[in-house]
Amino acid sequence: MKWQNAINDYRLFLKIERGLSKNTIDSYTRDLKKLNLFLDENEIIVSPTKIDGEIVKQFIYEVATKVNPRSQARIISGLRSFFDYLVFEDYRVTNPTDLLETPKIGRKLPDTLSEDQVNELIAAIDLSHPQGERNRTILETIYCCGLRVGELIALKISDLFFEEGFIRVSGKGSKERYIPIHATTKRYISIYINQIRNQIKPQKGFEDTLFLNRRGKGLSRQMVFIIIKDLAEKTDLKKQIGPHTLRHSFATHLLRRGADLRSLQQMLGHESITTTEVYVHTDTSFLQEVLEKYHPRN
Repeated sequence: MKWQNAINDYRLFLKIERGLSKNTIDSYTRDLKKLNLFLDENEIIVSPTKIDGEIVKQFIYEVATKVNPRSQARIISGLRSFFDYLVFEDYRVTNPTDLLETPKIGRKLPDTLSEDQVNELIAAIDLSHPQGERNRTILETIYCCGLRVGELIALKISDLFFEEGFIRVSGKGSKERYIPIHATTKRYISIYINQIRNQIKPQKGFEDTLFLNRRGKGLSRQMVFIIIKDLAEKTDLKKQIGPHTLRHSFATHLLRRGADLRSLQQMLGHESITTTEVYVHTDTSFLQEVLEKYHPRN
């Protein structure tokens, strides 16, 4: 079995069997291509079905000098998943990564903004600019619904159920979920659709896409990052932020105001409650308030 064939088969497995998105699949297979390149550069001729733990360890050691422990752990996890697939399909008997030690890393807490910082960011949008109203609606939608950037740019007009008070979101692995939408966000989206978007002629295939660029096509992920990065510079915000920062802020602010983890898990589209629990650790003052309010000694 050749490496490229194995990687292609694995990508197909991730798409069909596991229902992962293209971005996630690309992430899973990126390090496999690096491993293949490492073998070529070192003139090591070995197939995916015959490679052993020592060779994989050499690759990890070379990578370790260039990346941080978190990235090392991600690479090992990705390789382990690939070889688990080969074992599952009976191409191999054992997984060569089983004896590899994953670097110990602390849990990375998500970056967040305060409520005032979010308001300042949105207030800095120039509404006299042709794309100003659209950009304000984008930030309001991410922050008020806790969307991932991929979910935002994929949002369609037919996904808006304003009378019922929900929007439909296609999340990771093409899984749909319904998120309640705030009255303020509904108002901004309605203004954008009725006053701005109706002035743009959508190109073929984008007739139902909610957020359009000037040429009538959907926005790219990079465009949304640029919009937020420019606003951060404009407000002199001394931290690297992106759409994910607004999503994290949405979760943290809801939790701080009393939202329960299960509801938050559903709105964020997390498969596991463990993923949602990270937001409990972002604000120690919130935990202090909980202790003071509910402990019997108080």
